[in-house]
Amino acid sequence: MSMPHIRAMDIDLDKELPMKDYLRAHKIGEVLVIQGDPPQRMTHAVYPTESTDVIRKFREEMPEVKVYAGIDQYRSSMRHELYRVRRKVQAGASGFFTQPFFDHRFLEMYADMLDGLDVYWGVSPVMSAGSQSYWERKNQVIFPRSFEPTLSWSIGFARQVMEWADKRDASLYLMPIRTDLEEYLHGVFA
Repeated sequence: MSMPHIRAMDIDLDKELPMKDYLRAHKIGEVLVIQGDPPQRMTHAVYPTESTDVIRKFREEMPEVKVYAGIDQYRSSMRHELYRVRRKVQAGASGFFTQPFFDHRFLEMYADMLDGLDVYWGVSPVMSAGSQSYWERKNQVIFPRSFEPTLSWSIGFARQVMEWADKRDASLYLMPIRTDLEEYLHGVFA
């Protein structure tokens, strides 16, 4: 399945969706709308557009496209993120993709809170202390005490979440960043 990620800040609400013709020509029927991080260098225009505005714009201009939205469980409080989820549903989001989880207990709390919604639960390997520090600094992740930035821990956690998802008939996605893809996937699906 191909699902383009659309950053809200790249969309000028005063113009039609710039990718409309491309999506239709390539029969792409699903997109993921995310807020997006500001670019490191300001080499192209960005707009003060919210993801809910882009979701609504897809509903108006391309109602045939199924729109997914992002959930960032590390952004702020659970109450605030649930409010954002509700606003995205009201705007027309059909489902959600979370940021990767690294703690099964935190995953369970969100699963309880989001019960009844179509959610793809994220899992990502963290393979070094530097990568762990990045997740902590940039995304405000708090890793569980049992966490280790190793391939073995990452594979074990992914398998644990896959087993959990199978029991719940839930969906998940793997986001392998800076890892040997073949080794990681072989371990996860062994």
